[in-house]
Amino acid sequence: PGDEWQKFANLRVLYAYMFTHPGTKLLFMGNEFAQTHEWDFKNSLDWHLLEHAPHLGMQKTVRAINKLYISEPALYEHSFSYEGFEWISADDGRHSIYVYIRKGKKAKDTLIVILNLTPVYREKYRIGIPFKAKWKEIFNTDAKEFFGSGKLNNKLISAEKVGCHEREYSILLNIPPLGVTILK
Repeated sequence: PGDEWQKFANLRVLYAYMFTHPGTKLLFMGNEFAQTHEWDFKNSLDWHLLEHAPHLGMQKTVRAINKLYISEPALYEHSFSYEGFEWISADDGRHSIYVYIRKGKKAKDTLIVILNLTPVYREKYRIGIPFKAKWKEIFNTDAKEFFGSGKLNNKLISAEKVGCHEREYSILLNIPPLGVTILK
């Protein structure tokens, strides 16, 4: 739904959710650049769509999230086990924000994934975190290179001893509209 920007932002959120959620990943031919019609084995893919910024941004998103997937053990080490996934917040219906943890074998590989499923930019949104640390944004679907609006968290985010989501420590984060932010 929505205008062109919102349609592509929603697709970036969907792909980031799929790649950060446990289980097997699957994209059909042409999905990596948001081909506008169903794949047909009789015809070539619509590579000419890459001349348009939204489609090129989608291809760059998929490329970046593929690289992230193979470089971050938390996304694949426990992909088929309860040990690799934990909800932080799955019940903020008022803001349509979901937050979960992906875990690797080592604590230093822990990732926090934040999904904003509305076109509203959320400033200073508090999130409970699993342990005290400095968190860095390592991926954001709203980056300009992906045809996003560029609402990024460029600084290290320090944990505060403020309880949230039934956790002892929390952080304040700016969450992009129709976007996924991944912290490490």
